[in-house]
Amino acid sequence: MGRETVFLPAPPTTATTAVNPVAAPATPPTSLAPGFRFHPTDEELVIYYLKRKVSGKSFRFDAISEVDIYRSEPWDLADKSRLKTRDQEWYFFSALDKKYGNGGRMNRATNKGYWKATGNDRPVKHDQRTVGLKKTLVFHSGRAPVGKRTNWVMHEYRLVDEELERAGTGSSQPQVRL
Repeated sequence: MGRETVFLPAPPTTATTAVNPVAAPATPPTSLAPGFRFHPTDEELVIYYLKRKVSGKSFRFDAISEVDIYRSEPWDLADKSRLKTRDQEWYFFSALDKKYGNGGRMNRATNKGYWKATGNDRPVKHDQRTVGLKKTLVFHSGRAPVGKRTNWVMHEYRLVDEELERAGTGSSQPQVRL
C-alpha cells in the first residue's frame, strides 16, 4: 500500500484549505443532519482518523474521501468530498507520490500547478506527546520557479514514526496522510 495523506482543501476565498490525494469514493456522498458540523481538531485528525486509516481500522462515520490530490486541481476537489456541506473545507486521504523512487521528496505537481510548502512543519500533540506533524502548502499556478501564488491552502497531516510503530504498520514510512 502506498503512502496516503489526509488533506483539507478550501477555495481561495478562505484562509484555510487542505487537500488529500486519493481516488473519489464509489459510495454516495454523506450528508450531516441539520445543525451538525464535521470540524475535527488537528489532534483528532491525526489520532483518530489518520492512525485508524494507517492501521486499516474502520470508521463509525465515513466522512473522509480518498482522492488523488495531485491528479486534481484544487477547484475541482469540492465535488470529490464525501461530505456535501456549505463549508469551505474538505477532507481527503491521499496516497503520496515520491518525486524519486527512494528519495524523501514528494511530487506535489498537478497538471496546472503545484503545491509549495510554506514555513516549518508544526507538531500535533496528544497528552504532551508529539503524535503527528502538520505541513501547510499553498497552490501555485504554472510551473516552478515562476508559478503564481494563489489563495488555495492545504494542510497535510502525517504520523510521526513512533505513532506508525504503535499503529502496527511495521514501517517508518507513513502509508496514509491526511
